[in-house]
Amino acid sequence: MKLSALARAALTAPASADAGDRRTSVGDLLAPSALRVNASSLEMPDGCCASFAVAGYPRDVGAGWLEPLLTYPGRLDVSLHVEPIPPMVAAQRLRRQLARLESSARANAEAGRLADFSAEAASDDAVDLASALARGDGRLFRVGLYLTVHAWNTAELDAEVQQVKALAASLLLDAQPTTFRAVQGWVSTLPLGTDAIRQRRTFDTSALAASFPFASPDLNAPTGSNEVLYGVNVASSGVVMWDRFAQDNHNSVVLARSGAGKSYFTKLEALRLLYHGVEVSVIDPEDEYRRLAETAGGTHIALGAQGVTFNPLDLPNDQAGDVLIRRALFTHTLVAAMLGEPLTPAARPVLDRAVLAAYAAKGINSDPDTWAVPAPLLADLVEQLAISSHPEGIAIADRLAPYVTGSYKDLFAAATTTRPDGHLVVFSLRDLPEEIKSVGVLLALDAIWRKVANPADRRPRLVIVDEAWLLMKEAEGARFLYRLAKSARKHWAGLTVVTQDAEDLLASDLGRAVVANSATQILLRQSPQAVSAVGDAFGLSEGERAFLLSAERGEGLLCGGNADDRAAFAAISSPAEHKVITTDPAELLDHGSEEADPL
Repeated sequence: MKLSALARAALTAPASADAGDRRTSVGDLLAPSALRVNASSLEMPDGCCASFAVAGYPRDVGAGWLEPLLTYPGRLDVSLHVEPIPPMVAAQRLRRQLARLESSARANAEAGRLADFSAEAASDDAVDLASALARGDGRLFRVGLYLTVHAWNTAELDAEVQQVKALAASLLLDAQPTTFRAVQGWVSTLPLGTDAIRQRRTFDTSALAASFPFASPDLNAPTGSNEVLYGVNVASSGVVMWDRFAQDNHNSVVLARSGAGKSYFTKLEALRLLYHGVEVSVIDPEDEYRRLAETAGGTHIALGAQGVTFNPLDLPNDQAGDVLIRRALFTHTLVAAMLGEPLTPAARPVLDRAVLAAYAAKGINSDPDTWAVPAPLLADLVEQLAISSHPEGIAIADRLAPYVTGSYKDLFAAATTTRPDGHLVVFSLRDLPEEIKSVGVLLALDAIWRKVANPADRRPRLVIVDEAWLLMKEAEGARFLYRLAKSARKHWAGLTVVTQDAEDLLASDLGRAVVANSATQILLRQSPQAVSAVGDAFGLSEGERAFLLSAERGEGLLCGGNADDRAAFAAISSPAEHKVITTDPAELLDHGSEEADPL
């Protein structure tokens, strides 16, 4: 093997006068730094530390009860070791413990001694645990909790130890120093999964869940299987976890001024819900969700873009009910939107006959076996109206000409290029001309509602309407929001309304209905002009209003269904998530340069 120049110099250099006859060896150069082990502490080259094992716990704990330890301002390592106890072993131990407690109580009674209230409480707890274990409502675990305090020197360490012991005592924890086992205590708090102290205590499932470090003590709302990380609590540095599908309803509203990070937060929540298998549909007015759809393998439909066509007469894939009749009824609504006015009573039967005739010309009728045949186009419907020889039919055909042969034909000229299927579907409306935006919105809403209301395919779904104030200007869009806000929970779906126009939203009957039916309310930075209306609508305190006025980008207030379920948080994302959801033009330019030239 070859020696480095430094090692060769150490072997060949003469001894100095100060060193006497000693010579520096390769082993001295490559040896690790010293570790000094004291009775209850360790001294390292970059500081010192002392460890504690928790030997006593409070009788009752709440969710996030370890939060004060996790947010200690100094350097404190908290390690929780969990080992499940087999159910048979747990049942046997509970029976023996109950026998001990009952025999002790009986002996005290026979001897005329006062009752031991702690033993009685322990006996009641053991009975409850045995009952829950027998019903299969929970399990038992052996849990060890260890703390390691770090400091730069021994004097500072003594002060830190006293503060940590006082903090543990305030939590009713009996923290004992690992005297003469300092190394084992330090190792037990390293991320090695090694419990060298083995100071265990038996926990049931609920107590262990309350000890889970990723919980917010400020939120008492129920949780389920779709809990996602919203961010970090700005007051305590703890994490804020939230499950919208475990609340009274699954809807949410996100209000913020422009540039406060509302779309960023919404995309972050959608991305994390996709990890849980939640199906997401997005109405995107500004094409901000394209990169998210491409990264997550979703479907991106840019209505109005060149080469993108959408056939409104396509039959849905589900086979529930009479699909043909439902599509014919939707065609009435679509034609009314294209004409810009409701259909007259005389025009409705003419249009209905023309729709059914257009499907029949393609071989499609009420027989489900024919529904797989390619559907007719809008041009086929106009042709049937023109040959009907009815004045109303001819008039409708003439007024639909711009959508078939005129300026707006590109969207309806051919069969659908991309069907709205998949776990993530984004309808981009940026390329739609203003004259037919209402028609494009109607097509997107119809496709989303068909998926949400399909009884044959029930699964958790999320519908995101970004910049909802644009949608609320359209009559069909407003009706869709109202219907979905009222009935989304019945279909296991949630509606997210994102808007920067808080005053207009709260001033309209529709906006107030959406807010009233949203159990999850996210308030990011507000403008001084809107904070009074927002504060009155959500019952905010003066401190909460001041926080929303001074909040940084991505900081906000989570308001749950109950008045006490509130937490101020800062949204956080990983570098990979940030790269997907950011809309900062400078960052997007940098990402484009990196992809073009990875070196």
